[in-house]
Formats: sequence, structure tokens, C-alpha cells
Amino acid sequence: MHPTRRTLALGLALPATLAVLVGAGPASRPAAVGADRHDPKPTIVLVHGAFADASSWSGTIRRLQHAGYPVLAPANPLRGLAEDTAYLRSVLAAVDGPVVLVGHSYGGAVISGAAVGDSRVKALVYIAAFTPERGESAAELAAKFPGSTLGDTVNPRSYPLPGGGTGTELVIERTKFHRQFAADVPTDDAAVMAATQRPVATAALEERAGEAAWKAVPSWALIATADKNIPPVAQQWMARRARSHVTEVDASHAVAVSRPAVVTHVILAAARATR
Repeated sequence: MHPTRRTLALGLALPATLAVLVGAGPASRPAAVGADRHDPKPTIVLVHGAFADASSWSGTIRRLQHAGYPVLAPANPLRGLAEDTAYLRSVLAAVDGPVVLVGHSYGGAVISGAAVGDSRVKALVYIAAFTPERGESAAELAAKFPGSTLGDTVNPRSYPLPGGGTGTELVIERTKFHRQFAADVPTDDAAVMAATQRPVATAALEERAGEAAWKAVPSWALIATADKNIPPVAQQWMARRARSHVTEVDASHAVAVSRPAVVTHVILAAARATR
């Protein structure tokens, strides 16, 4: 039977342990802090996507640390899929022990590539994310099904390339950011997110993926059913293809900010399945 399981957000019953996962824990290091020496907890590596930064994981990080998991949330360069994947591999090289890789949005494409051939990666978690097959791009997958309104909210601008010349990157207009990206986030918080958003190079969204790690590594997917960036039907289609364990939640693309408890629940399910 297909391993996919669906949990509707409106009736979502989180384990009782999540009720206490609200305090900030001590800063985490790559080594498994406080883990059982004989059965170490995996390090959770959180990779943000386009138009966001690592602070979008703050609520999730506090909960994971409180549960005793070591956590890393590196800055995703957002310059090109191969380049970003290589950078994440360099981050993983400094981590001791098993790893659970989590990607939001475009970060899903990055973790799919970075985990290829790395036996320490025990699970992949896709949070409102792209789950590309070899030869597919994020831009192609976003346009595969109707529903995305992102194209009407972004502005292109030029930036210098290291080897000379210029590239093009995209930013979401600040006045449109709240409604497009984070409709269920408080207005003041969404305004901060709009001001701190990290632009994504068009090359990163158009670059085609290489081998997909989800073919060999168990995966979990959280579908944001009110997402205006990646159509929910596209997220569902990719999750079915990857044979991911699926949870659905009524949330915007910024689900890690608006629903960190649900995001943590999915990540913990993946982490516990590795032990």
C-alpha cells in the first residue's frame, strides 16, 4: 500500500509532547549535544528557500532544541542549484553522525541534491517544497499546475557575477509580500520578513536538477494548502511521486513561521523513524 498518510490540519491532533516544545534551548552545535551515546539523535539541518532567510526556522529550532535535537540552519546562497547544493554538502561535511535534512520551498531542491550519496542522511523532509526529479527545475514545477500568483509580485534586478557580467535576481514587492508569501503571519512580522527577504537568482530557479536523493532516502512532506507560491496540487503531486509520508495543513507558503508546531511535528516523525 502506498505509504502516504494524510492529516488534515483542521483536525490535526499533535502528540502531547508538542505542547511543551515552546521554550528556547541552548545553542546547538554540529556534534550531537545531549544525545544518547549509544543511539545518537540525528542533527536536524534546516534549509530555507527563496525570499526567506534562516530566521524563518526560529520557532521550529526552539522546539527541536527543547526536544534535545542538535540543529543547524545555514544560510542558503540562492545563487544557483549546483552552487547551493555544493555549499550545503560542505555544511554537512562538518556534521558528526546521522542527519535529517529539511528543506522549505526551493530548499527542497537543494536538499534533494545534497543528500545524494551521503549515507549519513537518514530522512528528507519537504516543507511546502519542491521535490524535483532529474532534469526538472523549480520554475518548471511551479508552472506545471495552476495556482501560483508569485509572478505577479516579483521584481527583477541585476547583481554582479563573480566572474564578470551581471545576473538577474528576483525580490517580492514589499507591499505584496504579506498577501503573497505569508498571509497567515501577523502584519508586523510579515513586514519584517519582507524587509529581510533574500533575493533568489533566476538561474537558481531555472537550473535543472541532477540525481534525486528521495529515490533512495525516506521522505516526509508537509503540504501548505493555502500556498500561493507553489500550488498545493503541485506539492501533492511531487509528494506522491516521491512516496513521501504526507501531512496537510491550512497555511501559507510561510508555514514554518505561521505553524512551527506542525512543522516540528513532521520533522520529529522523520527523526524518530531513523532511530
